[in-house]
Amino acid sequence: MANNDKVQLKVIIIGAGLSGVMTGILLHRAGIHFDIFERSQEIKPIGSTMAFNANILPVFEQLGILEEALKISKPSNGLVFYDGDLNAMGSIDLTTYKEKTGYDMILFARPDMYRLLLAQLPEGRLHLNKRIVSSQQDPETGVVIRCSDATEYRGDILVGADGAYSKVRQSMFEEMRKKGLLPESDEEELNVGHVCMVGTTKSFEDGQYADAFKEDYSRFERIIQQGTPHSWSTATVPGNRVCWLMTSQLDNSTTALSVEAKITAAQTGAFKNIEWGPEANEALIKEVRDFPCTLGGTMGDLIDATPMISRVFLEEKLFESWYYGRTVLIGDGGINALQDAVVLVNCIVEITSLTPGSVAAAFEDYREQRFPLIKYQMEKAQLLATLQYGQTLKERAIRYAIFNWIPKSIQTHLYLKDASYRPTSNFLKPIENRGTLPVLPQKSPKTDPSDN
Repeated sequence: MANNDKVQLKVIIIGAGLSGVMTGILLHRAGIHFDIFERSQEIKPIGSTMAFNANILPVFEQLGILEEALKISKPSNGLVFYDGDLNAMGSIDLTTYKEKTGYDMILFARPDMYRLLLAQLPEGRLHLNKRIVSSQQDPETGVVIRCSDATEYRGDILVGADGAYSKVRQSMFEEMRKKGLLPESDEEELNVGHVCMVGTTKSFEDGQYADAFKEDYSRFERIIQQGTPHSWSTATVPGNRVCWLMTSQLDNSTTALSVEAKITAAQTGAFKNIEWGPEANEALIKEVRDFPCTLGGTMGDLIDATPMISRVFLEEKLFESWYYGRTVLIGDGGINALQDAVVLVNCIVEITSLTPGSVAAAFEDYREQRFPLIKYQMEKAQLLATLQYGQTLKERAIRYAIFNWIPKSIQTHLYLKDASYRPTSNFLKPIENRGTLPVLPQKSPKTDPSDN
């Protein structure tokens, strides 16, 4: 464990999603005190398929939990696309990914990975049922958060890991707005293009899908049904389970959603992920339950075997403001958010004093390292969204061109190129590159201005 002997910090993290928990794990390994505050009353196993790859798995290796992550996962050979009649349209080939990068692309159920990361937290650092009502910060004395149960907590740094509509972001933006520091672009609403219904089934012990479960890799497949706003995917994961995702495009240029689905989307307001069982939206489930499943049967079979269904809105926006004063923001899920956590903790470890200049230098270093990569990833994500979800005429044309006109070798090269970016922990043992692709050099810490 590293020991931060430069300054004794106390970090408050709001949000116990994957990135909030990863931030806590890394701070703990660095010898920095932290507490995580989560609004939920209990930890619930919600979510569907997630994929990790060479962009983040070296950090799991540094933490000594890579083997555990592999045990709850299956490697992926790629993603196959079908039309609504189950005719193959194209694929993303990952058969050479491990040889090139040194790591498999692994698929797993989000609840399994979440439990693994939670187990790495020291006891007493995660506080549930703590809904934040306000946060305040002083450049000289630190930060204070107040909860709905009338408790308050103080720290030196506040990390908002609770999503784009978080209370932390709202409070930070309000402070910046009062001082005329908030960019106009950050005032604009997020673009919500898709709504997803996701879940992980119970274990199928009756032989259903047995052939797929016998395979040592994950069967990862996606169906895009032309003439509807819907597309859906399935992935087999350990434990004879299937992770599934039903995506509905909200773009007005596609076939309209059902009235019930549109009302559900409009009434969310803050577009937060919430539980969404069959009783909450029977109309949409009825609309999609007869859709075919590449594993056999229908999507209704998977829905009926899913103990808890969640709703996720896919939002698109790159905020300019990542920090202000002693408050800093990170993503709340996926590889990009975990990379945020890694780079941010690297920068926090280098803080040599709690002066405003020292803290600001660390946060600015974090933003400078991450912003260009996030901007690139968002542009790439838009293309992937077109490939996986797009239903407009233009999007279908782009998908056809990618599958039929761009050689597979170029598609694979472009995908593998991204694997060269692998931020890892500066204070844990470095990881040797076992693949044939080069790895981008790790960013060296900046010199803290307070040292001069």
